[in-house]
Amino acid sequence: MKKGRKLRNTALIVAPAFTLLCPVIEAADRNATLLRKIAERELENARARDNYTYRQSVTIQEFSSSGLVTGEFHEVRDVTFSPNRVRYENVLDRTRNTLTRLRLTPEDLDDIRNVQPFLLTPDQLPLYEGQYKGEETMDGSKCFVEFIRPRQILSSQRFFEGMLWVRESNLGIIRSEGKAVPDIETLREQNLFPHFTTLRREIDGKWLFPIETYADDTLYFRQGPQRIRIIIRYLD
Repeated sequence: MKKGRKLRNTALIVAPAFTLLCPVIEAADRNATLLRKIAERELENARARDNYTYRQSVTIQEFSSSGLVTGEFHEVRDVTFSPNRVRYENVLDRTRNTLTRLRLTPEDLDDIRNVQPFLLTPDQLPLYEGQYKGEETMDGSKCFVEFIRPRQILSSQRFFEGMLWVRESNLGIIRSEGKAVPDIETLREQNLFPHFTTLRREIDGKWLFPIETYADDTLYFRQGPQRIRIIIRYLD
């Protein structure tokens, strides 16, 4: 009798626990489905973007503790894609760089190219996990809000971590806000990255392409805090 009672009590305990767990599992499944549909829409944008030429203007400014601009990096590039989707960049005029407190690294340049205009395509999807944050109206559009982050930080790879605002009507991303990860810190150096926002707009009434990335953040180096401002414009 003790064994039977034990089994009945266990069943009574397990059943409510499973009932509570079901909505969690269902929510996770719904979110995975949503992310998959977003990625499919992103793939359409990525393929369409390969058929466009655009001009990328990058301005990076550093500031003194009193708020004065002490140096600036400025560069303009034309970006094109070949029929087999190979990216080509042509620097226009001469790059201007008077930064003295900050030094641009290969990771900074990679982030400008791939992370700040981030596209969550199906090939990227397995690298990320998402958390549904609800709904919000952004720039006049009703949006799903999704937080994503890398499942695992892999050596020499750059990732996006932050929020996505996804238009409910067509599952297109209209805004992303977060940062490139990971920060790189060793005993000998620090390579820190700012929080940024990227805005998208409809192009030709159908495609949602980045039009601007901006950041105004303070990076906390061991030598002291350093304010940085980044403005990237993607022009026709």
